[in-house]
Amino acid sequence: MKWPVDKPAPTLMFYVQHLLGVGHIKRASLLVKGWLEAGFDVCVVSGGEPVPLFNFDGAQLVQLPPVKTADAAFSALVTAEGEPLDDGFREHRKGILLDTFAAVQPDILVIENYPFGRRQLRWELKPLLELASNAEKRPLIACSVRDIVQARKAERVAETVSLIERYFDLVLVHGDGRFVPFESSFPAAAEIAEKIRYTGYVTDSIAASDAEDGEAEGEGEVLVSSGGGAVGFGLMRAAMDGRSQTLLAEHTWRFLMGPNVPTHERAELELGVKPGVIVEPSRPDFPALLTRCGLSISQGGYNTVMDLLVARAPAVIVPFEGEGETEQLERTSKLAQFGLCALVRERDLTPEAMAQAVDRAVALHPEQVDIDLQGAAHCARLLGEALESRKTVKPENKLETLGG
Repeated sequence: MKWPVDKPAPTLMFYVQHLLGVGHIKRASLLVKGWLEAGFDVCVVSGGEPVPLFNFDGAQLVQLPPVKTADAAFSALVTAEGEPLDDGFREHRKGILLDTFAAVQPDILVIENYPFGRRQLRWELKPLLELASNAEKRPLIACSVRDIVQARKAERVAETVSLIERYFDLVLVHGDGRFVPFESSFPAAAEIAEKIRYTGYVTDSIAASDAEDGEAEGEGEVLVSSGGGAVGFGLMRAAMDGRSQTLLAEHTWRFLMGPNVPTHERAELELGVKPGVIVEPSRPDFPALLTRCGLSISQGGYNTVMDLLVARAPAVIVPFEGEGETEQLERTSKLAQFGLCALVRERDLTPEAMAQAVDRAVALHPEQVDIDLQGAAHCARLLGEALESRKTVKPENKLETLGG
């Protein structure tokens, strides 16, 4: 949906916060691109550390004082310098956020993840929602959430439902209900069914075109990646140590290190460079490299899995399972059921297990699957239609997958 040129462009304010990896910020950048292409004026409020690999060109960017997680267990939030958050920091950051809303006066407010996650930031998000809900020009308020959410206790699920019912007009699920129904990870989905819209998966469409027109760099290689890199060292190490035991030992293996790889781990990986092994920083043409590689080895994050589906590359996936994380395992298990990857659990990860998985994956020939991969465009259309009508469609249509 392209916003009519004879009407004032709607203004959209988008709150996004990444804490550990870079998946949230990549998906956010693709959504913003879709909204801009649809004719929206977009203001992005980013609460995480800047990630040069992804940008919001064409949108206004308001950078809050960054916060991040103290560790992979998400035990606490800290500043960019690693210091605990104090009341002064919180008040300053919340003030910037609320002042931005007041200045922008958006027609649409999209909040990424909350209240399905980011509960540690409720000290700024609940005041934002109160301000928006009571504004003289109340915006359309939507939650942007990935296909699978983290499993929570019953009281947390009930709290989430209560917040959705109180503040939100829409829940934009960036997935396809035919592949992963939202209720598989959020058991109370039926209670908010009238607000749920499946957008389809948000993917980078550049992969296919680059594969056709780009150079042949990476042709037939084994491409090893771990997203932002904060928690992927075990995968990298197992791949490097297991390489010689695989059927692809004579191929070039390219290791892409994310921006969050700790310095000592980066140094250890670089010591493994030898003929046939390349270690380099993450690249913006990663989706295109996937279309040309002979095999991908990665974690099971949202963006990497979507890039794999577009590229149809044989894959070994080691889903991140730190501190009870279930999202990547559920998504990867679905892919394995369809014969789209070889799965290795973190608890079983050794060089030998990696080598065996590589040899299993070599035999895979992933076909195109019937999954909606036009999430950014559908998301823009859904928001435009909702803004135009400011009323919901019939409840029986709520959980239908759009596009496809």
